[in-house]
Amino acid sequence: MALSLKVAAHSEIGLVRSNNQDSAYVSPTMIAVADGMGGAAAGDLASAVAVRELRRVDALNRPEAPGERLAGEQMLEALGGALTKANDALADLVVSDRSLEGMGTTVCGLMFSGSQYGIAHIGDSRGYLLRDGEFRQLTHDHSWVQSLVDEGKITPAEAAEHPHRSLLLKVLNGQPTHLPDYQLVDAELGDRLLFCSDGLSGMIDDDVIAELVASTSDLDAAVAALTKAARAGGGLDNITLVLADVVEHDDELEAATPRVLGAAQTVKIPRAGRPRSDDADWREDTSRLPIDAVALAAAGSVDNPPAGLIDPDQFETIRYSPHLPSRRRRLLPVLLTVLALLVVTLVGFWGVRRYVQTQYFIGPDEKRVAIYRGLPEQILGRGLWSKVETSSIQVADLPPYYASRVESQDLQYGSLEEAHQSLSELGRMAERCIAERAAGTPAPTAGATPASPGSSASPGVSPGVTGTSSSPTVTPSGTATPRPDLEACG
Repeated sequence: MALSLKVAAHSEIGLVRSNNQDSAYVSPTMIAVADGMGGAAAGDLASAVAVRELRRVDALNRPEAPGERLAGEQMLEALGGALTKANDALADLVVSDRSLEGMGTTVCGLMFSGSQYGIAHIGDSRGYLLRDGEFRQLTHDHSWVQSLVDEGKITPAEAAEHPHRSLLLKVLNGQPTHLPDYQLVDAELGDRLLFCSDGLSGMIDDDVIAELVASTSDLDAAVAALTKAARAGGGLDNITLVLADVVEHDDELEAATPRVLGAAQTVKIPRAGRPRSDDADWREDTSRLPIDAVALAAAGSVDNPPAGLIDPDQFETIRYSPHLPSRRRRLLPVLLTVLALLVVTLVGFWGVRRYVQTQYFIGPDEKRVAIYRGLPEQILGRGLWSKVETSSIQVADLPPYYASRVESQDLQYGSLEEAHQSLSELGRMAERCIAERAAGTPAPTAGATPASPGSSASPGVSPGVTGTSSSPTVTPSGTATPRPDLEACG
């Protein structure tokens, strides 16, 4: 029974890289992921070259009749031819432009016949298969730490945390000895395939990947969940993944337009040709002499890798070096927050200070009455006032009610002029009280009592408070009634 692929894919820069050097390709008959690396501007170019050659062979394998597709070993031969051409193209590009030296790319992909997967793999990008609830890795990493695991020198858990886990034994980089792995796997209805760069598999454990891959039947939702998990795991690399379900044959799926993602969408691949042998500037490319990868892997110790391994980050300082937050950069948000709070505090302090400078109150200065500028309050033990002047008025000479208000600093004003007016009223009260106390009786008044301090508009309003104090009333016989209690001298 012929089957079809239902595909969802995603590629992005990640959280710290400066550009996307991953590429991906999806069609009804092929899915592939390539993770580029190295060179001043070449990782994206290398992955784009690999995808270009895979697209070309896929286009030749999409006849109108599904039964005419390549199958079995034919798929592996086609994939091998495509990757050989890609490898040769990379070698030619480096010879033509030495600034591209060091570029390379992983490749992990498959060709689909409708009943089998022809899988090609080189590097540490991965292919996974979820079948009948069992999740397993289809590919085998071409990395130094994986060789240590294979030899029993370290465990898979130790490999996941090893400081040199990014070092690779082989990639497509123009060297003729770097050969991909190929395999055929029978397809089954209900299979779910995941092909990804190490921007996903290097950020989260396989157990988490398996859980998320199986978490929903919605491919787009699963892709989104995997991408979110990779970001939460650090997002230190480009994140590229292709998720595909094997479903019953569907003519609409078979007619789907192939898609390119990541760097291959935008990178323009230059034409390259090897220089003539008589070119004086050409020299033999000794970096491409055959290397025994097995012997190379065995040459190092568990902690010290041998020389000659492929370091994906070796040439990444120009365009692709990780911009991991330094301690200074991690502190920057905190410093900015503190600075913002400081600015708000200073602005608030300035506003409060400006307001305080417009306020006045009357209070005691030892035994005399004084005018103060500010508010009769304290902040952190510091008073919000300064003395303007001290009068000759004795607090004890005032009526008890006003003497109490002076002591409690309860007479407050919005201007110095108002404070002076009230001080004058208090002075007149004090003079009257002195006279009354000297005579032993309240002094008679022939009219209204002067307005209370703080009230220039309404005679008798107590300064700084709401309330009234009626003026003495003149009786028909001409004698005055007693003064209000508030102004009583006591």
